[in-house]
Amino acid sequence: MTIFSAADLRARLPRLVGPAPGGEVKDIGDHVLNPDWAQLVEGPAAREAAVLVPVVDDPDGARVILTRRSDALRKHSGQVAFPGGSIDPTDASPEAAALRESREEIGLDSAFVETLGRLPAYRTTTGFRITPVLGIVSPGFALTPDPAEVADIFEVPLAFLMDAANHRRESRLFQGHERFYYSMPFGGQIIWGVTAGIVRALYERLYA
Repeated sequence: MTIFSAADLRARLPRLVGPAPGGEVKDIGDHVLNPDWAQLVEGPAAREAAVLVPVVDDPDGARVILTRRSDALRKHSGQVAFPGGSIDPTDASPEAAALRESREEIGLDSAFVETLGRLPAYRTTTGFRITPVLGIVSPGFALTPDPAEVADIFEVPLAFLMDAANHRRESRLFQGHERFYYSMPFGGQIIWGVTAGIVRALYERLYA
């Protein structure tokens, strides 16, 4: 039986290194479920971004911190997201950018975060190449959302997110074409799009 704890997550970390089972290391993204968008990984240079996948170390079961973006934002308002954003020229690495953005968006002190590694970069139709940084968050942290960016902060059990039965494959029309994506409803929130795609990548790399 799988134990969804921080200790078990650490034991799976070697799977982050090197090719995924049966394939080479390559970017993931919206094109995985939508092969017609393969140009995402072949087109012009994308804008680099990073997000933190913050897994809270809790003896009762690891949990993942997520946010709901402010309804006032111009892009992706109201959507569920990991804390993160564009990589600035002053950021030393994607890890540094993910930690900085997490501090700015939700007040997560990086002293409580141990970064463990990176998932394959995620390409989006909006021109971003997002590096998901996996991190363990130690107990004792406090969170304060930036109201200009974050409407809500909530946590989801890692056990729920790493259960493929909770990964719905859905679709909607986008620019006149049917777009497929993952959706993971939880506690009145809808985790979908890029965020759900990153969760699915974590599942496929470490738990499938």
